[in-house]
Amino acid sequence: MKYSKQEVIQYVLEDDIKFIRLAFCDVFGKQKNISIMPGELPRAFEYGIAIDASAIAGFGDETHSDLLLHPEAETLMILPWRPEHGRVVRMFCSISYPDGRPFECDTRHLLQQAIKDAEDDGLHFFFGSEQEFYLFQLDENGERTNVPYDQAGYMDIAPEDKGENIRREICLTLEQMGIRPESSHHEEGPGQNEIDFRYSDPLTAADNAMTFQTVVRTVAHSNGLDADFNPKPLEDKPGNGFHINMSVKSDDGSDHMDHMIAGILEKVSEMTLFLNPTESSYKRFGSDKAPAYISWSTENRSQLVRIPAAVGEYRRAELRSPDPMSNTYLAFTLMIYAGLYGIRHKLELPAAADLNFYKADAETLKSFEKLPPDITAARNAASGSTFIRKHIPDTILDIYCKETAH
Repeated sequence: MKYSKQEVIQYVLEDDIKFIRLAFCDVFGKQKNISIMPGELPRAFEYGIAIDASAIAGFGDETHSDLLLHPEAETLMILPWRPEHGRVVRMFCSISYPDGRPFECDTRHLLQQAIKDAEDDGLHFFFGSEQEFYLFQLDENGERTNVPYDQAGYMDIAPEDKGENIRREICLTLEQMGIRPESSHHEEGPGQNEIDFRYSDPLTAADNAMTFQTVVRTVAHSNGLDADFNPKPLEDKPGNGFHINMSVKSDDGSDHMDHMIAGILEKVSEMTLFLNPTESSYKRFGSDKAPAYISWSTENRSQLVRIPAAVGEYRRAELRSPDPMSNTYLAFTLMIYAGLYGIRHKLELPAAADLNFYKADAETLKSFEKLPPDITAARNAASGSTFIRKHIPDTILDIYCKETAH
C-alpha cells in the first residue's frame, strides 16, 4: 500500500508507532539509518532531518558534512521483528544539501533519474532478483565462525537442509512487510540458501533487495546464526551470486529485448566494478555457474546472460555476474542505461554461445572476451569509460577506484 505524508502521520499517531527509521545507504550500498520520534515526523516531511555525513563513505568530509534526509511516504514499512508495543516503522529517504540541491552521491536518486530517462523514451524496465547467502554458526561468544549451518546440497530437504525453517521465517517476515518472495531453496554450498523475488518496477525491486538483506541478517541473528552475503565466503565452495532478471516494455508495443541484451553485453566490462565491488568478487568468476566470459545463450548457466525458457510477459534476460555486495541502486541504474544504449543504437545481438564454458577448450575460448579478472582491471575499465562517466558521478567513481567495499 502506498501512503501519503498525511496518512503516514495519522498512522503513526493512531497505531502506537514510537520510532521512525529514516533509511538510506552509502555509495557501496551499506545500509544506514537514523531513528526519530513521532513528534519529529512533520518536520522531517517539511524540511528534512539533518545528519552529519562526514563519516559515511562518499558523503563528504568535516568541512561539508551537513546533509538532509527526506523520507518518502510511499516506502513506509513496519518492522515486524520489533515489539508490538512501541512499534518501529521505516521509510527510505532522498538526500539533499541544505540549500535543497539533490546530493550527487544519493544512489537511489540516480536510479530514479535512470527510470525517468527511460520513460522519456517510452520504455519501462522491470527487475527480479535472486540473492544467495550462507548461514554460519556462531561461537560461544556470539562471533561468526566458518562452520556452515548444515552440509546439505542443491535443493535438498530437511533434515539435511537445516535452513528450511530460517528461509520460511524470512519469507513470512517479508510478506508481513508487503514484499512477496517467489521461491526459496537450499543452494549448492553447505549452509548456502537462495530466495527469489517477483518482478517489479526498478525502484521497488531495489528497495526490496536492500530490505531483504536486512531481514535475512535479522532473522539469522535471532536464530543464533550469521548470514553472509560475501561473494566467496568459503574458498573451495560456491560463491554467492546476485542474479538479476531484467525485461523491458515499450509504450508502442515494440520488442526491444535483443537490443537491450546487446547493450548490456557491450557495456558489462565497464560496469563490472559496480556489479562486483570487492576483491573476493573475482574469485567467484569462472566456476560453480559463475560466468567469466561475455556471452549469452538460452538456458545455459555457464553464460553471462541467460534467457530462460519463457514467452510473452515472462520473457526476460538474467545477468549472472553480479554479487550481493553490489549497491543495487547503482547496478540497476547502469543496467537500465546499458539497455537504453542498446535500444537507442539498435545494437544487434551477437550469435548465441551454445557451449559449456567450464568444459570448452582453450582454442574455443580465445574467441570470447573475458570479464575483468580482478578488481584492478575492473577499476581501469570503469575509469576509462565514457559511458560510466556519463552516468556515475565522478565522486562515486573516484571512491570505487580507490576503495573496496566491505
